[in-house]
Amino acid sequence: MIFVLAGLGGYLLGSVPFGLVLTRMAGLGDIRKIGSGNIGATNVLRTGRKDLALLTVLLDASKAGIAAYLAYILVNPQPVVFLGWYTESNIIAELIAGTCGVLGHNFPIWLKFKGGKGVASTFGFILATSWPVALLALATWLIMAFTFKYSSLSAITAAVLVPLFAFFLTSPVYAIFYTAIALLVLYRHKSNIVRLIKGEESKINLKKKAEK
Repeated sequence: MIFVLAGLGGYLLGSVPFGLVLTRMAGLGDIRKIGSGNIGATNVLRTGRKDLALLTVLLDASKAGIAAYLAYILVNPQPVVFLGWYTESNIIAELIAGTCGVLGHNFPIWLKFKGGKGVASTFGFILATSWPVALLALATWLIMAFTFKYSSLSAITAAVLVPLFAFFLTSPVYAIFYTAIALLVLYRHKSNIVRLIKGEESKINLKKKAEK
């Protein structure tokens, strides 16, 4: 029952669509009706409000992590066996809550299960549960982004390597949950993968266009 409550709480917290809430509070209307129709920070930026976009990415990144942290401190630690591995109940609770937080961001009940791709919330979850793994994931993203200039490829590569990082730096229990999140990232980026294969994916462009 404790694990069920942790999962439910994490999902509900992750389902909060901060991008939509912030833009509506600012009088900018429904963010889903402009740009890509996404509720994430990138689409919020299309409103011209950099402050709201920054706040959106910070809140989206923190909600799954906060869910994991709350579960960790609220659940009384007891020795348990999870899929053959010894761990503690509060660790399982935090991993369940964080994973469900990411699921909530991707499939929010308030928006008919149409949410973001969950990269920021995934990073926040990993940062809250294993900061060394999160730093390696960030380093992987940066290396891939500077080398190949594809944001989606960077996110996919980092997500795929996270379970491997976790297996060696933490425990197989973390690796199991991170694998589930990695599969979710792959699923949410399936259209990006198709475009990457076809050579049609947009690259990261930090240079300003030359004035005509």
